[in-house]
Amino acid sequence: MKAIRGFLSLYSLRYPATIVYMLQSTEYNTAAYLKWYWRTKDYSTITYRRSLDYTRPARLLLLALRLGIGLQLLLSLVLIGLGLADILGGGLLFGIGLIIIYPVLWANLVVIPLVLGRIFISKPAEAKLIKQSKTIFADHKGIKIAVAGSYGKTTMKEMLLTVLSEGLNVAATPANKNVSSSHAYFARKLTGKEDVLVIEYGEGEPGDIARFAAITQPTHAVITGVAPAHLDRYKTLKAAGQDIFSISQFVDADKLFVNADSPDARPFIKPQFQSFDNHSALGWSVKDVDVTLDGTSFTMHKDKTAISLKSGLIGEHQVGFLVFVAALGLQLGLTQAQVKAGIAKTKPFEHRMQPYRLSGAAIIDDTYNGNLEGIRAGTALLKRLEARRKLYVTPGLVEQGAESAAIHTEVGRLIAEANPDMVVLMKNSVTGYIKAGLAEKNYRGELRVEEDPLYFYTNIGHFVAAGDLVVMQNDWTDNYA
Repeated sequence: MKAIRGFLSLYSLRYPATIVYMLQSTEYNTAAYLKWYWRTKDYSTITYRRSLDYTRPARLLLLALRLGIGLQLLLSLVLIGLGLADILGGGLLFGIGLIIIYPVLWANLVVIPLVLGRIFISKPAEAKLIKQSKTIFADHKGIKIAVAGSYGKTTMKEMLLTVLSEGLNVAATPANKNVSSSHAYFARKLTGKEDVLVIEYGEGEPGDIARFAAITQPTHAVITGVAPAHLDRYKTLKAAGQDIFSISQFVDADKLFVNADSPDARPFIKPQFQSFDNHSALGWSVKDVDVTLDGTSFTMHKDKTAISLKSGLIGEHQVGFLVFVAALGLQLGLTQAQVKAGIAKTKPFEHRMQPYRLSGAAIIDDTYNGNLEGIRAGTALLKRLEARRKLYVTPGLVEQGAESAAIHTEVGRLIAEANPDMVVLMKNSVTGYIKAGLAEKNYRGELRVEEDPLYFYTNIGHFVAAGDLVVMQNDWTDNYA
C-alpha cells in the first residue's frame, strides 16, 4: 500500500511545487537536493515541517516545471493519438512512456539550468566580486572585528553593532550573511568612513575561517564558542575548533577575545588571548544578575566604578557576551552613558531566544539554534524561570555526524534536568536517542512524540494555556531524515 501511494504521489498536482520546495529547502544545492530526491519513497509527505516560500526564484522554477511538464504531456497525447490512428508506428507506446517518466525526468532536468548558471554565471561573478572585496577590506582604515564560532555569532554581531553605534560609525554584515560572497556584497556598500566593521564568519567546512580572514583582513576577532556543529563535514569537534581558532593567525593575540564559558573552546585558549565569561570581561567583574521574560540585568564593576545595565536579551548565558561588548565599547572610547544606552537597545534576534505571547502563554522561540551549547542555555533558562506549566519542544540537532547518538542522549539528559511538565519531540532519526537520555535521568513528566511537526507548530496555540512557559529549540528541515 505504501509503495502504491508513493508511486501515485509522483503524479500529484502538487508534485511540481514539492520539487521546488525540495530545492528551496536545500538552498538550491543540487547535490543535496538529488540525494534527498532519490531516497524519498513518498513525495506526498515531503512538506512535513514547512511549506514552499513563493519567492521570485521559486515562482520562476515552478512556472518552468509546469510548462515543461505540460508540453511533455501534450506531446504524449499527440503521440498516443497518432499511434491509435495508426499514423505513427510505436507512437502509442512512446506516448505512454513519456507520461510515465515525466515526474522523474523533470525532477532531474530542473537541476541543469541551476548547475550551468552556477558554473558559467554565478561563480565567475562571485570570484570577481570577492577579489574586489579583498582590496576594499585591505584599504579600509577602520577597526575590523571578525566574529567566529559554532554558535552565538549573529547575536554577538548584533550586540557589537547596537552598542558601538552609540558613539562610533559602525557597519555590520546583515542578518546571517556570513560567507565570502555575502562579505563581498557587504564590502561594496562601504563608504570607507566607518570607524568599525563587524564581519560574521559562518564556518561550514575546514579552511573556511582562514579563507574568510585572508579576504576581510580583521584587526580584532571574537570567538563566541565551540560546540558540535557541521560534524558531517568537520568529522570531529577538534577539527571544528581548530578551524575556528585559525583566526588567531590573522590578528594580534591581545585582540583575540574568546568566550571561556564554552567548555569546548577552552582547550584552544592560549594565555595571551583575552577571555571573557559570565563573571568577567576585560578587567570588569559581574554581580547581581537577574533574568526575567522582560530581559536580563546585571552590574559590572571595575575598581570603584559600577555600571548597572539592562538588556532585552533573555538568559544568564547572555551576560558574558553583554559585559564583553560593554567593556569593549568603553575600551574603544564610548562613555558609560553610551554603553548603558546601547545595552538597553539590545534585543533578541529573530528565532534566537525570542519571546512572544500566545493564548496567554509565554513562548521563547529559539528555533534557529542548532547546537548543544544552545540546548544547555535553553534548558537552563526553562529551569530558572517560573511558570504554571513548563513545556520544552525540539526536533533535535542536525549535522552531528558520528557523534549524533551521544549528543542527543545528552540533549535528553539536559531536558530531564530542567524537568519540564511536558516534552514534545518531533519524530525523526534522533528521537530515540533523546528518549534514552530522558529515561536515563528518570524523567517523569509527559512525553509527546509529534508525527506532524508542521501541524503542531501551526496550531501551537491549541496546545498551550495562560501561564504556560514554552521553550522551542532548533529546527529540522525536511531534507534531514
